[in-house]
Amino acid sequence: MPDQRVLITGAAGVVGTLMRPRLRKPGRVLRLLDLAGQPAAEPGEAVEILTGSVTDAATMAAACEGADALIHLGGHSRENSWEATLDVNINGTHTVLEAAREAGIKRVILASSNHAVGFRRIADAGESGLPADSSPRPDTYYGVSKAAIEALGSLYASRFGMDVIVVRIGSCFETPLPLGPRGLVTWLSPDDGARLFEACLSAPSPGYRLIWGVSDNTRRIYSLAEAEALGYTSHDDAEVFAEQLAGQPGPSGIAAECVGGPFCTAPLGAFNPL
Repeated sequence: MPDQRVLITGAAGVVGTLMRPRLRKPGRVLRLLDLAGQPAAEPGEAVEILTGSVTDAATMAAACEGADALIHLGGHSRENSWEATLDVNINGTHTVLEAAREAGIKRVILASSNHAVGFRRIADAGESGLPADSSPRPDTYYGVSKAAIEALGSLYASRFGMDVIVVRIGSCFETPLPLGPRGLVTWLSPDDGARLFEACLSAPSPGYRLIWGVSDNTRRIYSLAEAEALGYTSHDDAEVFAEQLAGQPGPSGIAAECVGGPFCTAPLGAFNPL
């Protein structure tokens, strides 16, 4: 049986780096694209290293050739200027989707963010959690770009019959500690992230889906029903780190009331690392 070739853009970023060892498996080749340098293949590791930008049509056409599926993680992962956000996140995603369409890739997974709905109130989540298809209420230019990515994914699924799954990621780090107490709500463990992407890659004929990318955290405010319908099962809970975060101040004011947390009050267009 031919190998499955999965193209991952933004492969040198935080999420891409965490997924590389976790998405390796027999019969699969990972094609890893990023502008930044990447470690060479380890002995026995089936990877193809590509260097280039998601904004370059020729680069993306070559990257998509022969690929069976695409996980699009590339782009600015935090707030940046409007010009940079428009160029890389929005226009770049259009370039990626167009290359995927022309190459005949039928399964596309797009990384969105909780910041696409950052101004939604936590109090509105209800017992079952905030639905994954909640309409956009972005908190930043970054959030706007993620809402646009979701819309582009919907367009390409409807127009061209592609299976497009958009994952609204909470926060995917080795641990939730970098985000302080808020990380106990938003964390997607790396292992759960791999489980989620595997479900997205293997679910039969999903069409267009919008799902949350979080672990089954004790303090979770996001619905997992939509992801579970694709076959995702979370094994992790950020609460195991709660003691290490005890005593640290959490968000206050509107940052405590809304899904986007401190992004709701951060300056627009100013880069912030978390």
